[in-house]
Amino acid sequence: MKTLLLLSVVFLSFHCQIPSAKVDKEKNEEKLSYLALGDSYTIGTKIVLQNSYPYQLVDSLKNYDCAVNKPQIIAQNGWTTADLLEGIQSADIENETYDIVTLLIGVNNQYQGRGIEEYKKEYKELLNKAIQFAGGDKSHVFVLSIPDYGYTPFARKNQKSISESITIFNAACQTITKNNDVMFYNITPITREVENHPEYVAKDGLHPSKKLYARWINSIVLPLANAIK
Repeated sequence: MKTLLLLSVVFLSFHCQIPSAKVDKEKNEEKLSYLALGDSYTIGTKIVLQNSYPYQLVDSLKNYDCAVNKPQIIAQNGWTTADLLEGIQSADIENETYDIVTLLIGVNNQYQGRGIEEYKKEYKELLNKAIQFAGGDKSHVFVLSIPDYGYTPFARKNQKSISESITIFNAACQTITKNNDVMFYNITPITREVENHPEYVAKDGLHPSKKLYARWINSIVLPLANAIK
């Protein structure tokens, strides 16, 4: 009887250790860190934050065996390049490093009529900071082009002039980005599809909906996942 009782205790002890070992493994799983820098397009203005492109990117990367923590976002509605520089300084993260850094900025420079030369200067500063936050690893910095809001219901009357201006800003952004050997994703053509897809626009008639952000992610997630693995 004593022998049977002892065997039962040993069995139960062994059996109970298996799940706990599994839990410990999950707890110790390292996740990548992610910093998203930008403006209203980064925080998902007029939709739920969890439907914004940084959060959708984190969810999509799971399909490529890339475990990423929820993004740390430094962005606000209406921010220009100058505002983002100030926001970074206020966030006090100068000595932090991240596994993934995304940057999308410039639409408010254009919207407010600020000059292209000012944008170039401040964008270069921001790109250098993004590289710094990635620990100097340029392959882990990802720039998204400026969306063309000229096709939205909010701005359709001025579509031609807006689109021409956005094209100029994006050309500067792309040139500076590529000259620094950083990945540039041109999502602007996708944003022009809102003209025929009203479901791609949020309720304010200006900002992207969850579905449009999902289109962005579908176009960038695979090369991004390959870059960070």
